[in-house]
Formats: sequence, C-alpha cells, structure tokens
Amino acid sequence: MKISDVKIYTLDAYRTNWAFIRVETDEGLYGWGEASLGTNEMALEGMISDLKRMVLGRDPLQIEKFLFEVYRDMYWKGGPVLMSAISGIEIALWDIAGKYYNTPVSTFFGGKLRDRVPMYANAWFIRAREPEEFAAKAKQTVDLGIRALKWDPFGKAHMSISKPQLEKSVAIVDAVRSAVGAEVELLIECHGRFNPATAVAISRELAPFKVKFMEEPCPPDNYDSTAWVRDHASVPIAAGERCYGKYHCQELLNKNAVDFFQPDVFHVGGLLEGKKVAAMAEARHIPVSFHNPSGPISNAAILQLASTVPNFEIHEIMLTDGRFRKSITNEEVVYEDGCILVPDKPGLGIDVNVEEVLSRPYTPRILRHYTGTVTDIRPKGDCEYYFKGLEGRKFE
Repeated sequence: MKISDVKIYTLDAYRTNWAFIRVETDEGLYGWGEASLGTNEMALEGMISDLKRMVLGRDPLQIEKFLFEVYRDMYWKGGPVLMSAISGIEIALWDIAGKYYNTPVSTFFGGKLRDRVPMYANAWFIRAREPEEFAAKAKQTVDLGIRALKWDPFGKAHMSISKPQLEKSVAIVDAVRSAVGAEVELLIECHGRFNPATAVAISRELAPFKVKFMEEPCPPDNYDSTAWVRDHASVPIAAGERCYGKYHCQELLNKNAVDFFQPDVFHVGGLLEGKKVAAMAEARHIPVSFHNPSGPISNAAILQLASTVPNFEIHEIMLTDGRFRKSITNEEVVYEDGCILVPDKPGLGIDVNVEEVLSRPYTPRILRHYTGTVTDIRPKGDCEYYFKGLEGRKFE
C-alpha cells in the first residue's frame, strides 16, 4: 500500500478557518487529519503542497519513518506552518493505520488507560461582555452538568492592563464564581497577553477565586518570561499550545515554566510527537491537557491519544458550535457525567462530508483577541450544543 495523494480542505468556521487533510492510498484506504492554524492558512496550503512531493509513494504505515525523514529533509525547521502541515498528514496516517488493522488509534499508543476523559468547556460565553452576562451563561452551562469552565475575561488588554479593565476582569471572574459555586473549576485564559509583572499582579487578583490555572500569561516567544511568572504567581500556570515539536517543548519544560502542559497535537507534530512530549512532562510529574479549541477531527484525534497518556489531566472541548458542524462530519461526541467518552471505532472513527466542506470556502478572518470581541466566536442566532447527551437543550 502506497500514498497516492494528499489533499487539504480549508473551510470557514466563522471565528477562524479549519484545515482538514486527506491522505489517500492506492488501495482505496484514506485517512483524515486536521491542521487548523487559525492564521497563515494560505501558507499552510502551500506547505502541504510542498510536503506532498516528499510523501507520495510512501508506505502510510511507516509513520515514524515519515516523521523522521520529512523533518530531516526540511532545512528550515520548526515553526507553526511546517509543524502543522506535518501534524495534519501524520494524524491522517494513524487514521489509515487504524482502518487497515480494524482498531482504534488508541491501540497504537499502548491502549486505553481510561474510556472517558474529564472535560472543561470552552465556548460557553458567546457574546458575553459584562459580568452579569458571563454569570448567566456560566449558570446555564453548569446546569447541564458541566464541572469546569474556561474563558478570557481581559477585553482588549495587551502587555499591561488599565485599572478599570482589571477591575472589570476581576468582577467577571467574581460573578462567574458566585454563579456556579465553589465546586466548579475555573480556568482563566490570557492568550499570551501580558508582560511578566502584569501577569503576576493579575494572578494575585485571581487567587481568592481558587482558579485551576492561568493559561498562557505571556507571549510564547520568550519562555523565560513565563518561567518568571510561574516562580512568582499566586495561581498555577499553564502553557504549551504554541510549542512546535519536541525540541521547542523541551525548552518550555526545561525552564520549569508550567504547572500544566498544553501541547497541541496538530501543531506539535502529530499524535506520536504528542505522546513523546507528554512523556517528557510525565518525567517531571507535570500533568498534560492537550489544547483543543478547533474542529471535529482534532477532537477525535485528541480523545484517542488522551485515553493512553498516564499524566493526562483534563480535555478541552468547545461546548457549542455553529449548526454547520453537524453537517460536515459524522462526528459523535458523547457527554456523560462531566466526561467525554472515547470512541472505539477503527482509526479516528470520523469521516468528512467533502461536499459540505466545499460549500464553506476559506474566508479571511482577523484575530479578535485585542479588539474587545474575543467572545464573538459564533454567528448570532446560529449556535447550539452538539454533544450527544445534551440533545434538546437550547443555547441562549
């Protein structure tokens, strides 16, 4: 069996664009991967085209060989574009392998340690701006049985934060904590906004609310800053989603910069690289929570890997999406008692409706994080829960 084609489908997902990778073989088997980059989508398409000539004719089951030789033969190494392209292809190869051997991808990573993973909800706060709006949506969410919530309460802030914005951000966290009670985990996202002194000052304001962690407090281009924050912060620190490959992850971990490690399998190099960097964290007794704010293939892939990782902590998942999500794949996300169940279908257990994907062509999107519109991630009036187990619930 040989690889006969590699295709990329870039589709509009409203707040960003998703990139689905399809690897085909001469025996008719094919696999799906995801490489959603959020920005630089055209560069990603070009990189997939560049890698294609290095991939055609390979045995799709020789995945370590693919990773080693393709990375070796790319003179300019690392970075989000190359590593995302490699990741998307690699994930698709595991999907092919699972179909070929008629087994879920988790089998190849040592088999399951768990058949469900605890989850925290992202995308529960759509269009909230004021503390009372966040509180109402948080209450609505925990009434579904959700036990952990993550969000970014920092508006337009970048590097420093004004006193009024800080007061409002703290008021938002206070309102959510008051609405959901002490038992619900709160995870505070920073999106790499702050300089170290500001991040530490904010951590002190967050400490009374007993947050699980403060995520990516500083830009990821200098991990000394994140390490300094971790040394001085009043709450645990999480980071790692913008690490590209094991060498970059090693830099973050060697600086003792995190309490929770958050690699992203479709930027770090794929599932095998994800397993390797999780083991690097395990050797330091650092829990792992794979970054997962993207599409259905990403979610399917991470569930397979998370089920096999000893130091896995909690699964990030988008609680809501636009109605289009249900039409583009056969995804089945099963929610039960604060957890997401891990599927047992061959491969990743997911297929893509290409016709529907093609009906949502690439649309340029500008990053919203510093515009004050970070919560505008779903179309107005076109947002719903998509989990099995939350059927019939209306998102307001």
